[in-house]
Amino acid sequence: APSIRLSPAARSLFDEPLAIAVQGLGPRQPVTLRACLRDETGELFQACARYQAGHDGELDLARCPALPGGSFCGLEPMGLLWALQPQKPFWRLVKRDVQTPFVLELEVFDGHGDPPGRLLTQAQHERAFLRDGVHRVPVRNGRIRAMLFLPPGNGPFPGIIDLCGLGGGLLEYRACLLANYGFAVLSLAYYGYEDLPKQMKELHLEYFEEAINYMLQHTQVKGPGIGLLGISKGGELCISMASFLKGITATAVINGSVANVGAVLRYKDITIPPLGISPERIKISKSGIADVVDALNNPLEGPDRQSFIPLEKAECRFLFIVGQDDHNWKSEFFAVEGSKRLQAHGKEKPEIVCYPGAGHYIEPPFFPMCEASMHLLVGKPVIWGGEPKAHCKAQIDAWQQIQGFFCKHLKGKPSGTSSKL
Repeated sequence: APSIRLSPAARSLFDEPLAIAVQGLGPRQPVTLRACLRDETGELFQACARYQAGHDGELDLARCPALPGGSFCGLEPMGLLWALQPQKPFWRLVKRDVQTPFVLELEVFDGHGDPPGRLLTQAQHERAFLRDGVHRVPVRNGRIRAMLFLPPGNGPFPGIIDLCGLGGGLLEYRACLLANYGFAVLSLAYYGYEDLPKQMKELHLEYFEEAINYMLQHTQVKGPGIGLLGISKGGELCISMASFLKGITATAVINGSVANVGAVLRYKDITIPPLGISPERIKISKSGIADVVDALNNPLEGPDRQSFIPLEKAECRFLFIVGQDDHNWKSEFFAVEGSKRLQAHGKEKPEIVCYPGAGHYIEPPFFPMCEASMHLLVGKPVIWGGEPKAHCKAQIDAWQQIQGFFCKHLKGKPSGTSSKL
């Protein structure tokens, strides 16, 4: 009888590859494989692919290309994961509770029919976020609302503060996965969580300064400085923190802006206004999805220059991760202008790693690409950009780049990674 063989067998970390094979099929038997995953709200994500078994009745996804007609085709061992798509429109896969795994269901059907033929075999696999031995510590210290992840073993460990984007709240999954690699990572909320402000009307860098000091004073965090990691608005906040606050050694920015966006930013007697927006430049598709890539004004022109973050004041090293098909804003333009500004002031050129075909939400490996979802500021679904296969490859490489960058500048060790793209 056919059976699914997985390696690791029952459970793996979400950012780890999963080897999938089917044995016990007939010689050259056509089959359809389907992957299903439900998020914590119960929304279903699915992907399917058509295959043909080998002469020996074996089907190994690492050696056998998917045939046309499914969610992907070609040799894609992890295709059933990165090609998962929500059955509800404009829904993004997010992990809210890192203490429980996602459950992946795999099914094998006879033939290439639509709907598929009879079910031949099925299996379940847990995709976990928290490695055994990693400590998850809630932090309510002064004004700080955060979650600290400490790796197993004896510290101190290199420290990183992780900031998510515009959605607010506290998202722990990236911080938690990063802690699995030997970093003490603080996932920091900055609005829309517990007793923090409900809306992002104005942000005060003193709050983020408190978080930096908390990390630097923690017995399990190795000094003399810490790292910052942020995506989108979180990436832009990391640039602001590095520009005005002490104790930062390395800052990694995923599709961030070098201009302040969306809210007034204050620090002591300094005020940075938000970059202006021209709503008439938003394009709406026939299906009602907005493309906002041209909506922001140019921070190099007129009064909008006041919104440019003075990153030349920073005393740290920078890494910019750029999706060249980002439709949220012009990430590549921002990274290049940031680099020009740093070099014009005699600072070291930042590392910029660009990914063709990658959109805005460059997540840890094997998260399916989110093509479009609701945007808080726009109030309707927006397109985020990206082509699924290229985006997946970018996520795998960017994850290596980020770890390598922090290893080099926080641990003082080269990680041996180099960009594969």
